[in-house]
Amino acid sequence: MTEKDEGGFRPCAIAILTISDTRTPETDRSGQILADRVIQAGHMLTARDLVPDTLGEIVERLRLWIAREDIEVIITTGGTGITARDVTPEAFQRVIDKEIPGFGELFRMLSYAKIGTATIQSRALAGIASRTLLFALPGSTGAVADGWDDILTHQLDNRHRPCNFVDLLPRL
Repeated sequence: MTEKDEGGFRPCAIAILTISDTRTPETDRSGQILADRVIQAGHMLTARDLVPDTLGEIVERLRLWIAREDIEVIITTGGTGITARDVTPEAFQRVIDKEIPGFGELFRMLSYAKIGTATIQSRALAGIASRTLLFALPGSTGAVADGWDDILTHQLDNRHRPCNFVDLLPRL
């Protein structure tokens, strides 16, 4: 279903932000799964941090990272549910210039095959802010693995055809 061309791989500079009131750097399994996959794929892990489920702190960190020239992609994990503390989508709405609705739609479609109707509780989303791609994944280890393995590993690989996000980065 997916094709790759024979051109050389172009690594992306990726930052990972875990959003949680309960996790610590030592217990952040979802962030670690993402970090491991980013590095294994050949990308550069430029930054990794953890912030609480607080709208202002999430927005502040996203804005700081969007302003950095050494970060092309930000992937967040956590805060995409529907409880009162889940405010990652609201934070994204405050910083993105354009939403990429297909990301959340595709994530939920793929997730449905694994967890059924529970996927309706996910507000996974993606967008563009300035020249930075942003992706918000749920906080479970399964969700971040699925989001990376089934979507992001392909779309953050310039050899993926017929199209990928990496080819678009210079035009953002």
